[in-house]
Amino acid sequence: MNHSELAAYLKSRRDRVRPADVGLPTGPRRRVAGLRREEVAQLAGLSADYYTELERGRGAQPSAQVVAALARALRLNGDERDHLFHLADRPLPPATDGPAGHVQPALLGLLDQLTGTPAQVITDLHEVLVQNRLAAALIGPPPAVRGPGASFLYRWFTDPEARKLYPPEDHDHHSRFFVADLQAVAARRGRDPGVHEMVTALRRRNEEFAALWEARDVTLRRADHKRIVHPALGVIELDCNTLFSEDGRQRLLWFSAPPGTEGAAQLELLSVIGTQDMTAGAIGDRPGA
Repeated sequence: MNHSELAAYLKSRRDRVRPADVGLPTGPRRRVAGLRREEVAQLAGLSADYYTELERGRGAQPSAQVVAALARALRLNGDERDHLFHLADRPLPPATDGPAGHVQPALLGLLDQLTGTPAQVITDLHEVLVQNRLAAALIGPPPAVRGPGASFLYRWFTDPEARKLYPPEDHDHHSRFFVADLQAVAARRGRDPGVHEMVTALRRRNEEFAALWEARDVTLRRADHKRIVHPALGVIELDCNTLFSEDGRQRLLWFSAPPGTEGAAQLELLSVIGTQDMTAGAIGDRPGA
């Protein structure tokens, strides 16, 4: 890994991005035209100290997931992203024409402005593409896997750990919604092999899924009231809203609570606890929705 070249390249790209490009205010006290180091760190879901060490040519080699997060935060195009992976001595992610290959700019722009509430962009198969720091603190980062296991929907029916995100009494509700949503996605995608393989595998592996699939209920999950189990804050009651991309293959999810409610107070605490947990890496075992 070329620490000095990586550091210089990160700084050059940071200087190029204007705050308005990522939904940040441009106040009179700003001394730099581009982004501050702490702003890049926030956009990438990293600690400011860690990113500062990278720009100083020190610190540990960043993982492929961190490199991808930096590429998104710095608004790199395909060639620039590949160059960043080369400088970090990380293998390039496989090329794909699917919805996970590139976060749609409109959704990414909105996500950048949702700094005070947990939010993330997912595919229609419930694969997390990018999330802000509060979403990572609330539900955990996405798993570092590819294939069906990247889908929270798939893990919901195959991995008991995934179900710890919600109270047991809510599991039936979420199971019905997941399957009804997948019915709509499967019909819209037509003969998509990825959807066909997921449905076939789940029908074979999970009796609950098979029974719900045969019921043929169809509902796109546009909004829901969720109770999320957090290891430090307990059960947090939140509204989850969804904005769909024009082609329906990506979704922006954000979590909120009415002012004055316990959920709103818990989100305020999460903004503090979540930052500390991310710095220490203490949320790595959360299931990730």
